[in-house]
Amino acid sequence: MKFALFTTNLAGGGAEKALAKTGGGLAARGHEVDFIVCEDAGHYPPPADCRFHALAARAGHGWLGKRRLAWKLKRVLAANPPDLLVSTLPFADEVAALARMPRHACRIANTLSAEIARLPATKAQRREARYRALYAGRPLVAVSRGVADDLVASFGLDAKRIRTIGNPFGLAAIRDLAAEPCPARPSEPYLLHVGRFAAQKRHDLLLDAFARLDGEQRLVLLTPPDPALAALVARHRLERRVTIADFQANPYPWMAGAELLVLCSDHEGLPNVLIEALACGTRVVSTDCPSGPREILTGELARGLVPCGDTTALAAAMQTALAAPRPEASVVATALAPYEATAALDAWETLAREMA
Repeated sequence: MKFALFTTNLAGGGAEKALAKTGGGLAARGHEVDFIVCEDAGHYPPPADCRFHALAARAGHGWLGKRRLAWKLKRVLAANPPDLLVSTLPFADEVAALARMPRHACRIANTLSAEIARLPATKAQRREARYRALYAGRPLVAVSRGVADDLVASFGLDAKRIRTIGNPFGLAAIRDLAAEPCPARPSEPYLLHVGRFAAQKRHDLLLDAFARLDGEQRLVLLTPPDPALAALVARHRLERRVTIADFQANPYPWMAGAELLVLCSDHEGLPNVLIEALACGTRVVSTDCPSGPREILTGELARGLVPCGDTTALAAAMQTALAAPRPEASVVATALAPYEATAALDAWETLAREMA
């Protein structure tokens, strides 16, 4: 079969990373895969064994820019039409919709109502109307049950048009990569946060909670340096205890070496870092945000869930987790079983056959 996977760029977000893994997994199964980005920018390399296309060096995001990209996308796919075109992230979804390509499904990687709730009222209304117009009547793939439920409850979309396909994880490969040398990793005990510096990720909450912990642990942030982030660290007087270690193409040795990985977002879709950290044998604490953490952290692991925006609860959960043993392998295996790559790749093949 022929697949075309389309996103904005390879700038380092979880949605782009998951789509690249999907492309590599489908190519490894012998399928033809075109991996297409709006702009040639980012940290991640294109997935192996896929034909890579960048529509522009830098994409214009206005009315005309989207239509130019749609025209270019149509030209790329005209020579070799796919059995299934999958776009992810709203900008790429809009471009693909403008191209009017057949057999097109939008992969929804975030809880859209939570994203909208952060906006001023007028802007929120426009964003909600934009998403309703874009996604109504179109085949949709949600990365988690929570995302699927949100599309129905918040936007009135037809549940019959939505299926859930989780991100593919090669858990054995993650563990192999975690064993690679990592000389830049701190030698002293440290806590870890992996995620771009953005309001959604709540670095402010993380630093508030970290400042309350007993002891002299270090906090490592895997995100590119940013003056606003450095200023936030300074306001908490944590310059000597916080390391901003930049984006890491292989974050798994950092996860494996951490005492604890913390996710404190206000919303997600399916937070890859929780699955990856568990695969590395690392303790995790997470806000119980929409969507994904409650689906991942089941059974005993659910003790690591805390309410969103609650500094006291987050600090207490971090302190408790640091005092507890690392999770047992059997507990982790049960939690991660639904996220093995095989199930996700099988589901994409099934969707392609249905839409061809």
